[in-house]
Amino acid sequence: MFKLLRFMKGYRKQALLAPLFKLLEALLELLVPLVVAAIIDKGIGGSSKGYTIRMSLLLVLFAMIGLGFSVLAQYFSAKTAVGFTAKVRHSLFAHIQSLSYTELDRLGTSTLITRLTNDMNQIQNGVNLTLRLFLRSPFIVFGAMIMAFTIDTKSAMIFVLVIPVLSVVVFGIMLISIPLYRRVQLRLDRVLSLTRQNLTGVRVLRAFCKEEEQKALFAQKNGALMKDQKRSAKISALMNPLTYIIINAGIIALIYSGALRVDKGILTQGAVVALYNYMSQILVELVKLANLIINITKSIACGNRVQAVFETTSSLTFDEIPAIREIPVKACKNGVPYVEFDHATLRYQNAADDMLHDLCFTARSGEIIGVIGGTGSGKSSLVNLIPRFYDVTGGSVRICGNDVREYPLTTLRESIGIVPQKAVLFAGTIRSNLRFRKSDATDEELWTALRLAQAEEFVRKLPDGLDAPVSQGGKNFSGGQRQRLTIARALVGNPGLLILDDSASALDYATDAALRRALATLPQKPCCFIVSQRTASLMHADKILVMDDGVLVGQGTHEELLQTCVVYKEIYDSQFKKEKKAASGSPQPEPDLDDWDVGGEFDRKEGIRV
Repeated sequence: MFKLLRFMKGYRKQALLAPLFKLLEALLELLVPLVVAAIIDKGIGGSSKGYTIRMSLLLVLFAMIGLGFSVLAQYFSAKTAVGFTAKVRHSLFAHIQSLSYTELDRLGTSTLITRLTNDMNQIQNGVNLTLRLFLRSPFIVFGAMIMAFTIDTKSAMIFVLVIPVLSVVVFGIMLISIPLYRRVQLRLDRVLSLTRQNLTGVRVLRAFCKEEEQKALFAQKNGALMKDQKRSAKISALMNPLTYIIINAGIIALIYSGALRVDKGILTQGAVVALYNYMSQILVELVKLANLIINITKSIACGNRVQAVFETTSSLTFDEIPAIREIPVKACKNGVPYVEFDHATLRYQNAADDMLHDLCFTARSGEIIGVIGGTGSGKSSLVNLIPRFYDVTGGSVRICGNDVREYPLTTLRESIGIVPQKAVLFAGTIRSNLRFRKSDATDEELWTALRLAQAEEFVRKLPDGLDAPVSQGGKNFSGGQRQRLTIARALVGNPGLLILDDSASALDYATDAALRRALATLPQKPCCFIVSQRTASLMHADKILVMDDGVLVGQGTHEELLQTCVVYKEIYDSQFKKEKKAASGSPQPEPDLDDWDVGGEFDRKEGIRV
């Protein structure tokens, strides 16, 4: 938690002024019982009306000045707390953006959301209260004790006995509460994770009639959270009654001893009232301090959780040699492979075995590389190594002759157009989504990308065109429309490398074929990786990579793999021969490549249909 104080830079002046004005207010408050004692002893006891009025006006002046100090303290503390939390939140968000997929997978989305929202609010509240009360309350407690000694030493010994007992109670409860609040936050993470999962997959739950089962599971998780909250609340609830009992016991002893000393003429009535006021001030301040300790306890627990994210470093490694600032595209056009996997191996964090094993292949500019395989065979893992979403744990991945780890991440990823497996759009407009890769893209560039992605037709039919609203996640578009928009987004800016990770799964065969034809006509002739479950989508590829359980079991053209790769032939047969046999009831000849395209013959040299 205390490591977060580095973000206090820029607010140190306000952080000093806030408690300073609170201490000035507290000093005035400590003077009030002495003035009251003087009014009782000299004004009322001495029947001096003028003295009583003057002292009363002095109390009013103290109140007005104290109010001014209090307002200033509140202003500076609020400004410091809000500014400090804003800097922490901004830095935390930026840090999360720098983490690789490995750390994001391990931490989880729900806990990161909790730490950016609820935990930050707790930290802000804790900083605000700390600046206003953390010094004020102890100052008044010990100040009241010292002032009591100036009035009567023997009576002040009651304060000496009461304050240590109160300190043991307050700090003892704080030490017990801190781990409990940490556990409460962990339970809250789990409830949020379950809630997010249910709301995201609500259609699936209803389709399989799992509502009651999920309600029971939510009740279980929420019950565990409630149980821990009750336990921490019960312990925190002991604070006020215990402090009241101790303070009231001290007040009883003070009044009893004070009455005896007044009878003996050792103390005046005003002195006893002043001592009582000081004891009452201690009671009020310790109650405030008790509540402050509870809030600080929560803030420390939340601050430790935020700091834990800051201490999570990215698993992406960077070479000590100076980073290459630009990708040497000319070298790629002069014969150097655009992408080269050299015995690349990947093992996910804490996994028992490698996910990808010893991958070796090359891809050149203008080539279309298909990646196919069964579910969980490592297709997405393979293409995720190229933009360094994950780093290889063995071997290397090179772009234009240089290891991808030698490029700055921004340079590397800006040169790649990526369409992830899950089509994600952000709230805004179609225009704002398409400009993700190139913020200053013209409307002409956007329409060109939409035309290539087979999305121009439905976008032009929208009343607002490029300015048509996009809801969160793109839920106001169909699955196929979302996929085509994400493809268009990747095409803006003419990337030299294009990765389509199963990005046409929601498209019909005709649209899919038209999209592939359009990609083959791109003027910059990008190196294109297409991950797909459909054999038909990859038949035209210059090279097809066949994955099976993380191993590259075959690579070559469609015709070559049918002859040499058993896995590819099984996938092909399952999608074509069996379907046609079942439909006709009799054996059918193998389909021609053009049976699953829009028409014409594919010229592999030119990359287009003729």
